[in-house]
Amino acid sequence: MQILSANELKTAGVSAITRALEHEREAGVTVRGRLRYVVLELALQETRADVAAGRCVQESVDDHLARLDALAAERP
Repeated sequence: MQILSANELKTAGVSAITRALEHEREAGVTVRGRLRYVVLELALQETRADVAAGRCVQESVDDHLARLDALAAERP
């Protein structure tokens, strides 16, 4: 996780977050040396919510390809 200070965030703004998330999925913001906030990409947050709600499928590669073939066969 990339760590930003509150002062860096104050001076650089959103561009500091953008830089921090270029190579990491999460960025932490410290206030007076303590981690206080974590910034996540929206896609990561949505994915975690989908997994928590059971809106995902865990299957083997072969099962996944078979499911995709079945879905493709259903289309006109």
